[in-house]
Amino acid sequence: MSTAAEPEDIRVVLVDDQDLFREGVRVIVDAQAGMRVVGTAADGLQAIGVADETEPDVVLMDLRMPEMDGVEATRQLLAPERVARRQRPLRVVVLTTFDLDDRAATAIRYGASGFLLKDTTPQRLAEAIRTVAAGNAVLAPQDLARLLDRTFAAPKVPPPPYLALTDKEREIFDAVARGLSNSEVAGAVHLSESTVKTHVGAILRKLGLRDRVQIVVFAHEHGLLLG
Repeated sequence: MSTAAEPEDIRVVLVDDQDLFREGVRVIVDAQAGMRVVGTAADGLQAIGVADETEPDVVLMDLRMPEMDGVEATRQLLAPERVARRQRPLRVVVLTTFDLDDRAATAIRYGASGFLLKDTTPQRLAEAIRTVAAGNAVLAPQDLARLLDRTFAAPKVPPPPYLALTDKEREIFDAVARGLSNSEVAGAVHLSESTVKTHVGAILRKLGLRDRVQIVVFAHEHGLLLG
């Protein structure tokens, strides 16, 4: 009789120029059920090589490093041409020492799934890894909005892909950009949750975005939040 295959461990790469911090995080991650460290790097340039070699699910990326910082490494790791060559999806979580870090906002624009403060708890770190490995964000939309508002001077003219959205899609876009979940959007626009999910998928395709985090970024970058 066949049995269900065991789920694969979440594969994690750690990137930080401080050996002690990097090894401490390795111990925390390897102690968790269902995840393991498959590589480490001391700067962004090394991170790209290690990620290409080990095919991780999640990269924990320090922002401030020599040779190549975490922002540029995130940009290169999540560039469309590199993503297209990868066998499995890659998520990046940036690590920073203080809140509202402008570099974190830039990394999120490049596709990072959120950021964590370096003094986070082991439990929160493990939860974040599981969350982004499942394709979700680790930064609350309201916190992301505060961060992005510090870095974007929004243009007045909406970009052409946004103009291609239907009225209903724009309504749902606005709700998602404000941080509503699919169930909350469904209540607000009087549709079923499954229909909202279909609309969100269509919005992502039309705008060339990867996930809900990128909807929030897109909305702030182009000044598209209504009212």
